[in-house]
Amino acid sequence: MDRIAVISDIHGNMPALKAVLKDIGDRGITRIFCLGDLVGKGPHPDLAVDLVREKCEIIVAGNWDEFIREPSQFEAVTWSQAILGPERMAYLESLPFCIEFMMSGRLVRLFHASPRSLYERIYPWDEEEKRKSLLEPSEHGIIPKTADVAGYGDIHTAFLQHLEGGKTLFNAGSVGNSLDMIQASYVIMEGIYGQAEPAPFGLQFVRVPYDVEQSIREAEERGMPLIEPYAVELRTGQYRGKN
Repeated sequence: MDRIAVISDIHGNMPALKAVLKDIGDRGITRIFCLGDLVGKGPHPDLAVDLVREKCEIIVAGNWDEFIREPSQFEAVTWSQAILGPERMAYLESLPFCIEFMMSGRLVRLFHASPRSLYERIYPWDEEEKRKSLLEPSEHGIIPKTADVAGYGDIHTAFLQHLEGGKTLFNAGSVGNSLDMIQASYVIMEGIYGQAEPAPFGLQFVRVPYDVEQSIREAEERGMPLIEPYAVELRTGQYRGKN
């Protein structure tokens, strides 16, 4: 059986990212897919980009990875842009939109927010039709078929749902800015990668504790804008700004 770790929404939080990568390594997992938002909100967008590039096999774009490249008057954005520099900004621009592959007879589609947009936000409590639409193909993908398994990030809230027709929808939660509990989150997919014939398949949700106060101290030491709402989110898991 193959195992793939699915991480998402790092947001420049290095203590959280390092804790998750250590847990993945301790489990002997060597394949990691990242569902975007490497940057934004946290103090180390540069180090997060560098480490994710080193450790992850495939990385898709998130909404922050896109709009961080646009001209802006917001201090938090221009601050991150200056730290990232032109080479990392160009790398973020090169990221693909989604990942599609077969695993244990299932078509798996992974993306940041939805198959259609980096900015379409769908929650586990939204109406069924909206949730089911996350399984549908779009112009951004290659395989024009409804997925059997769809996974995403963006909302910083991990969940698993089984939908009509044997379909599976999951959210990997957030490594660096969890908004459902005060620990980093990621998912392990287990099955036979690349196989079109049915075989056992599983999803495991993992929560990893990390030093939240260290993340806040690093933001203060680096002079990051908007430290107060960032600290509240990390300490409480309560939303205080853009995801």
